[in-house]
Amino acid sequence: MITKYQAKSFDNEIMKALSESLQKRGWMLATAESCTGGGIAAACTDLSGSSGWFEGGIVSYSNAMKSNLLGVSDNLLSNFGAVSPECAAAMAKGVCKLLGVAVGVSTTGIAGPSGGSAEKPVGMVCFGFSVAENTWTDIQYFNGDRDQIRQQTVAYALKTITDYIVN
Repeated sequence: MITKYQAKSFDNEIMKALSESLQKRGWMLATAESCTGGGIAAACTDLSGSSGWFEGGIVSYSNAMKSNLLGVSDNLLSNFGAVSPECAAAMAKGVCKLLGVAVGVSTTGIAGPSGGSAEKPVGMVCFGFSVAENTWTDIQYFNGDRDQIRQQTVAYALKTITDYIVN
């Protein structure tokens, strides 16, 4: 069964700009997703010809997957938690290394409706971006239900990486 989250399409102009910019540079993109559960990868592969610029994605929902597959250290997870800029940065770098790509995007957050706290409320999402070994993070706070938070997360990740690469 396809949920409305999975069926959500993203701005075609953003996807075209991203694909053209990546192909122009000869770069491939990969994703390391937790709270989006593969939504960024799905949005990328919605565009025909995405195999020319999208390598693949890892859904690393558990801490074990973050650690074992993406190389996020247990020490980092203990000290900062899975929902942290530090974890998001490690995930983005880890997926670039694992899949041998120049561009990595990661998401880790609390989509709700449960799981939030005063320090890390529902809607808090940490992003990691890695482009040609330049890595940075961002934190956003989204409102809405689980599907809306995940949709906003996917859209924000794609717009942010596109803006960076195009400019």
